Amino acid sequence: MRAMMSGFRKFILRGNLVDLAVAVVIGTQFSNLVKQFVDSFINPLLAVVGGSPNFDGLVLDVGNAKFRYGAFLTQALSFVISAAVIYFVIVLPVTRLLRLFDRKQAETERDCPECTMKIPLAARRCPECTAVIAPAAQQPQPMR
Repeated sequence: MRAMMSGFRKFILRGNLVDLAVAVVIGTQFSNLVKQFVDSFINPLLAVVGGSPNFDGLVLDVGNAKFRYGAFLTQALSFVISAAVIYFVIVLPVTRLLRLFDRKQAETERDCPECTMKIPLAARRCPECTAVIAPAAQQPQPMR
């Protein structure tokens, strides 16, 4: 029993499991935040421009069956709007920020001519393939 508890404790306290738990909690909270943003700001804007964005009342009757396709349309619209908001508010700015960091990194690194690994400009030997490399100032510049 003691060995089983020890194994369970190791499993629970493993870093990747804790990271996953944190990611799920943060993801859930972020999802709630985006949903509230859409409900509070985007849906009213859509209502001003094109009427009510709530299609929950749309129902298709076939015999005794009722197909409530309006609820699906409302969720699909909410998904598309949420995806657009996430892209333009989070993904696009973060991508631009990462490009800015990459540009600064490109100024401090170069490719090894032997193995193409990124190495510092001042390096005289590649840490990966151990090839002797001329200092960056002495390397021929590529023709344009």
